Amino acid sequence: MGEIINLRQARKQKARAEKEVRANENRIAFGRTKAEKNLRQAEQDLAKSRLDQHKRDDDEKP
Repeated sequence: MGEIINLRQARKQKARAEKEVRANENRIAFGRTKAEKNLRQAEQDLAKSRLDQHKRDDDEKP
């Protein structure tokens, strides 16, 4: 016969585990210093600028 479990406790345990996973993700996403945020933003701006430089202007007629 299978093990008897309390469903209320199982739900609470699952909720705690999901909350911990979400907390870890938030620590990674929001737990950076201002310098790290500025560096990341500068890298993104540079990448976007380089991508925009390679775009073709198809609106112009030859």
